[in-house]
Amino acid sequence: MNTADKQAITHANLENVTLPDYFAVTVIMEKSPARVSAWVDHVWRAVGVTAGGSQDLQGRASIDCIDGDIQLQVYSGFEVRLYIDECDSYYHNLMSPSPQCYIIVRQDDVDDDPRPFLVSLSFDEAHAYLEGDDTVYTVDIPAELYRWTESFVLAHYCPQRLKKRKRRDWTKKQNEQADT
Repeated sequence: MNTADKQAITHANLENVTLPDYFAVTVIMEKSPARVSAWVDHVWRAVGVTAGGSQDLQGRASIDCIDGDIQLQVYSGFEVRLYIDECDSYYHNLMSPSPQCYIIVRQDDVDDDPRPFLVSLSFDEAHAYLEGDDTVYTVDIPAELYRWTESFVLAHYCPQRLKKRKRRDWTKKQNEQADT
């Protein structure tokens, strides 16, 4: 990004910009055989998130074999939404050396395969699901999502300096009570 592009993205320029409420994304998961475990037949990993996708195929998977043992499952119909109260988490995600998309999945009851149900850009939200029984996969954030999130953060986030609170002198109060 050159200097002119950086100067174009400012708070003043973003005041009149209307950002979309959500961003449609598609999740790509990979199923491959487990090579080092005698207890697990296959291993899942998130391959990526792509911008766009059909909203009428919410959560459905299309299966594509790329190699004899490796399968790609494509889940369409997810929406990434940004919330003002999560701006701090988005900001730190964007400023990290490798910004991430978080794919939250649950195990399917029928075949025990992971089924994505949420895509988020907030580490705090992903961590909350991780504290529960859900699995969280991370993938690099697509360029379109990065630019959209960056615009949202620039428009809504104002970092606040953390202040150390002043400690009260508790001995002074005890001495006053002892004198009376």
